[in-house]
Amino acid sequence: VQLQASGGGVVQPGDSLTLFCETSGFILDYYAFGWFRQAPGKDREGLSCITNDGSTYYTHSVKGRFTISSDNAKNTVYLQMNSLKPEDTAVYYCAASTGRIATILVEMYDYWGQGTLVTVSS
Repeated sequence: VQLQASGGGVVQPGDSLTLFCETSGFILDYYAFGWFRQAPGKDREGLSCITNDGSTYYTHSVKGRFTISSDNAKNTVYLQMNSLKPEDTAVYYCAASTGRIATILVEMYDYWGQGTLVTVSS
């Protein structure tokens, strides 16, 4: 099973960006998926998750700006990020949890993709 995150880049404050998490070997209905990020010198932070029934959860710092979604036909999980701020600069990771519960706790996730770098700078 593999997760491949992509879509990162350099954007200006206020811009939007969509991250993609392409999965292989997963049946999306059997997992919960989450997006996380890690800024230099900081711990990995849970941002959002989506469960197999479509329930979503967002941490306070991104609620209202970020949207998580999934497309079972494309085996892909997305993170739409709007109104980006310099403090959103980090390496972003997607992950899968067999627990299928709405959690953004790092330790609850079993499979991780490599990260994609998002830089928000003027």
